[in-house]
Amino acid sequence: MKISKQNAEHYVWGSICDGWHLVKNQELSVIHERMPAHTAEVKHYHERSRQFFFVLSGVACMVVNGEEIWLHSQEGIEVPPFVPHQMFNKSDADTEFLVISQPTSRGDRIAVE
Repeated sequence: MKISKQNAEHYVWGSICDGWHLVKNQELSVIHERMPAHTAEVKHYHERSRQFFFVLSGVACMVVNGEEIWLHSQEGIEVPPFVPHQMFNKSDADTEFLVISQPTSRGDRIAVE
C-alpha cells in the first residue's frame, strides 16, 4: 500500500507539533514530523534505538551530546543510542523532517534534565 502524510496515522506531540507514522513496527519506525516556528522537543536519549533525522524543508537546530548542529533542507544526522539529543526549530517558519528509528524508539525514550 502506498503511504503518505495524507493517509498515514497522525498524532500531535508537544501540544502543537505533528507526526505521521509512515512505517510503524518493532524493527523500524519512519515518522514524518512538522515543528512550527519556535518550538522544541524535550532533551532525551534512547538505550536501544539508533535514529536518523533528515530535514525535508526548513531549518532545524539539533543539539547532539551538547553540540549545536544546524540542518538545512536535504541534510541529516545520525544519533546513536545513549547520546542525548534535542531538536529545535528556531526559525520563523515550519520545519518538516523524517525521523528514522531502528529499532523503534517507542518505549525507549529517557528524558534528560
